[in-house]
Amino acid sequence: MFRTALRNVFAHKARLLMTVLAVMLGVAFVSGSLVFTNTLSNALQNSSAKGFAHVDVAVRASYQDAEGDKVGRVSELTQAVLDDSARVPGAESALGVVGGFTAIADRDGKLIGDGFSTLGGNYWGTEDPRYPLVSGEAPRGEGEILIDSRTAERSGYAVGDTVRLSVNGPVLTPKITGIFTTDDGTVAAGGSLALFDTPTAQKLFGTPGTFEEIDVKARPGVSEATLKKQLDEALPKGLVETTTGGQLADEQAELIAESMSGMKQGLLVFAGIALFVGTFIIANTFTMLVAQRTKELALMRAVGASRRQVTRSVLIEAFAVGTVAAVTGLAAGVGIGALLRSLMDTMGATVPAGPLVVTWQTVAAALAVGILITMLAAWLPGRRAAKIPPVAAMSSVHAAATTKSLVVRNVLGALFTGGGVAVVLAATTMGGSDGQAPMGLGAGLLIIGVFILTPLLSRPLIAAAGPVLRVFGVAGKLARQNAVRNPRRTAATASALMIGLTLITGMTVMASSLATSIDKMASAAIKADYVVSMANGNALSPDVGEKLRAAEGVTAASPMRGGISRVDERTEYLTGVDGPAFGELTDLRVRDGAFRIGGTDVVVDGDTAGKHDWRAGSSFTVSYGDGEKQRLTVAGVYEGNDMLRGILLDNATLSPHLSEPSDMLVMVKTADGASDAAEDVLREALGTNPAIKIQTKQDLSEEIASMFTLLLNMLYGLLAMAVIVAVLGVINTLAMSVFERSQEIGMLRAVGLDRRGVKRMVRLESLVISLFGGVLGIGLGVFFGWAAGELVGTSMPTYELVLPWGRMAVFLLLAAVVGILAALWPARRAARLNMLEAIKAE
Repeated sequence: MFRTALRNVFAHKARLLMTVLAVMLGVAFVSGSLVFTNTLSNALQNSSAKGFAHVDVAVRASYQDAEGDKVGRVSELTQAVLDDSARVPGAESALGVVGGFTAIADRDGKLIGDGFSTLGGNYWGTEDPRYPLVSGEAPRGEGEILIDSRTAERSGYAVGDTVRLSVNGPVLTPKITGIFTTDDGTVAAGGSLALFDTPTAQKLFGTPGTFEEIDVKARPGVSEATLKKQLDEALPKGLVETTTGGQLADEQAELIAESMSGMKQGLLVFAGIALFVGTFIIANTFTMLVAQRTKELALMRAVGASRRQVTRSVLIEAFAVGTVAAVTGLAAGVGIGALLRSLMDTMGATVPAGPLVVTWQTVAAALAVGILITMLAAWLPGRRAAKIPPVAAMSSVHAAATTKSLVVRNVLGALFTGGGVAVVLAATTMGGSDGQAPMGLGAGLLIIGVFILTPLLSRPLIAAAGPVLRVFGVAGKLARQNAVRNPRRTAATASALMIGLTLITGMTVMASSLATSIDKMASAAIKADYVVSMANGNALSPDVGEKLRAAEGVTAASPMRGGISRVDERTEYLTGVDGPAFGELTDLRVRDGAFRIGGTDVVVDGDTAGKHDWRAGSSFTVSYGDGEKQRLTVAGVYEGNDMLRGILLDNATLSPHLSEPSDMLVMVKTADGASDAAEDVLREALGTNPAIKIQTKQDLSEEIASMFTLLLNMLYGLLAMAVIVAVLGVINTLAMSVFERSQEIGMLRAVGLDRRGVKRMVRLESLVISLFGGVLGIGLGVFFGWAAGELVGTSMPTYELVLPWGRMAVFLLLAAVVGILAALWPARRAARLNMLEAIKAE
């Protein structure tokens, strides 16, 4: 039986090729995902380890602990602590570290980097071991800086140039005295790093004479543990903490591994989708192979082979196919991992240098996935073939599915589909997070149910295409009949494409709806022309609002200032605004009372009012952060959203209770509305500060929408793998169908159907099957998009369903293209059949 199974594999090489390709692509995606994430993680860890090469022990200030949270420093790392650290017997050197946010402008005045990755620090002495100089010399005084080589290359800056930068304050214009290299992962990811001399960095980022960290290098022959022990004995106990460089590297490696786990899981999810789609192809292929060899298997049963041996022979074939696919998929996966890394470099996300990492876990996963998936998919066809009585198989009376089996299948499919729809609909009535798990369960049940029902659905849906197919004459009529002749095979072929398009359509509906809802939220809630904020998300200085209010053409401006309080034993966040101007800058719908802010009059959103049972005219006592209490009155209740919510009160009321007032953002309205000229005026009023971001309502919407667009484009690319596998499934099914119908095609040729007609028949059959899968996929995708939107709508009042008709039409067109392309080779093969040999074929 083993030799027979292997002989069958080699006898049907062409027929099994598509199955090998389908499994190989899925395995390649799995192994490629693992290789890529392991390589990236290893490169980042090695780069991070280089950053700790000069640190044997790091000294940091201890923090006051409140219920497990670090609240504030117990002490400062002063020059005295640095000197004490340098004097311990095992220390070769000690240097102080200071750093923080630093925004550098390019030659056009625009911010380099994205704000969160634009950093600054100190250069120690005249030769800092952390930052080797490429050119120039160390900075001296407030008017000199160093910049990293990547930033210099991107911006075109060179030694001697003057740059504009800001460190949470006024614009500075220092001269570049040198350029350095660094392994800092933030810089490698597209950020920037500027270095000042130590006194200047202390003044800009902290307190003069103090450090954030002290890095101590051990003398040759002194271990990290020994040095740490000496520092613990020499430094004030309870006021500082010491950590070895190895511990720092391990902590960083753990953080990197955790950050990479999300990416790895995401890529593996899509690899799983590709494998899931490929499973249909494998099962379909082995079902047809077994059906074509029915008489052969029956003869084997007649001469003494048992059911178990027949099943085993099919599984041996699957094992051989799976092994070949797994090995080739692993090799392709290594190539995919290298390609993904190169693509990151091309897109500007620089990855530190390092070798490709192929672990034994990756090899084991590739082999296990390829072989197990193939054998599991082949088990059912093999078991079904073994159960056929030898006499029935030789007479082919087994070929048609019994009425009972079809009824059982349809009843089972209806139960799964009905249950899935019911669970999804129930999930839409729940809260956002509560409904996620039921929604996922319902979606899974519904997809399984539709897959089971697909043979039943194929007849009426394909029949609906009959009038169009009649236009193509006999070829069209034959194509329709061929498509519904074996509904199970048609269903398995169409389902592969259906799953891919369901996911693509569902995500597109969600992304389009969210983008529209966010835009609606911004336009509905904000009447201001501009929103001004810090590029890194930090708070603005209070003088920003004053400068904007005094700028030419500004008719209204209001900073939004945050504060914390206690109301009715609950923590409530307060938002301070300019009461008289805020009404001109926003357009919030008032449910109850009036939108009046000033003195002790405040407005609250509906959710907050509901929690405290407030309405217009209600009074409550607020306890501010400084311990002071005040009686406030609810003047009105408004409808909040993700941009504006909570208790709004006048800044004149809130600010006296804040130790250091700072603004989250400033809203600005100008006389002539948003324009380039108005933006230039605002930018100049703020000293053309690269650290400050000035955005219109449209900019805000586009910034948020761009996140969805980027994610959607990435998902499109990943799901393309599932579509490619689906294409292979259509090709495989058609090729085998042509082989099965060789005699029939020969007869059609003999009675007058020319080669062009045969090609047209096969192409139309492929087109109909693909469009059938496309219609099902788009329909399910719209339903899932609507259902997921209902969950989102519970926390986003402006959410509304938007159906992207244009994109859905493109998806349907894509399904048609898939059908046409998939039919090219099978149609050509069918047309080239010799009619006499085909008629004699069995």
